[in-house]
Amino acid sequence: MSSDALVAVTDRAAQAVDDRPRNRRQEETFRKVLAAGMQTLRENSYTDLTVRMVAARAKVAPATAYTYFSSKNHLIAEVYLDLVRQVPYFTDVNVPMPVRVDQALRHLALVVADEPEVGAACTTALLGGGADPAVRAARERIGVEIHRRIASAIGPGAEPTTVSALQMAFFGALVQAGSGEFTYHEIADRLADAVRLILAGPRRPVTHDYSYRQVRRGPGSLRLRLPRGSVPVLPAAA
Repeated sequence: MSSDALVAVTDRAAQAVDDRPRNRRQEETFRKVLAAGMQTLRENSYTDLTVRMVAARAKVAPATAYTYFSSKNHLIAEVYLDLVRQVPYFTDVNVPMPVRVDQALRHLALVVADEPEVGAACTTALLGGGADPAVRAARERIGVEIHRRIASAIGPGAEPTTVSALQMAFFGALVQAGSGEFTYHEIADRLADAVRLILAGPRRPVTHDYSYRQVRRGPGSLRLRLPRGSVPVLPAAA
């Protein structure tokens, strides 16, 4: 399956699960609660944050907030999805492809670089909300957005295995940053190394054209299998 086809299939699945159409008023309310969620995350830890707290900040009833966000994890996952969607596409053909891919992953990695508490909360919500269908749907849509940006940076004919490997590298780096093992700026630099290695592809095995040669030594001769054009080196005679 091509990279474009994979995006289309995943995109349809994600839309079918959540992304339900909203009218203008509903969209305004959704965006208001989402913005309040981001502001509240900046001032409170993941543990302290509640949907009711966010609803109060957005000046809506808790029931209204729960209409759009099934749980705290769902709300935080949607906050992260919104941040990812703000990352631009890097498709300038005048820029070398590996540089475009590095730019895309670097921008994705740094969406919460200046707010590590927000990043840690997003990591916790995305990893810990697996039982919530709404969180799974948001996670799928995040994957779609990241897949699109990587595939677009590579360009037409992007190999699905290459895109998948880059995605795995990105999500692994994200977990390391969210756990506090590295800063987001540090994982952005480490991702640059991963991009270089993945796009270089596997090393081709060294092959030799072997042929049998008669090598004379002393009174007899040896029949050796050697790479064509090589010079045999034999130990000195006793």
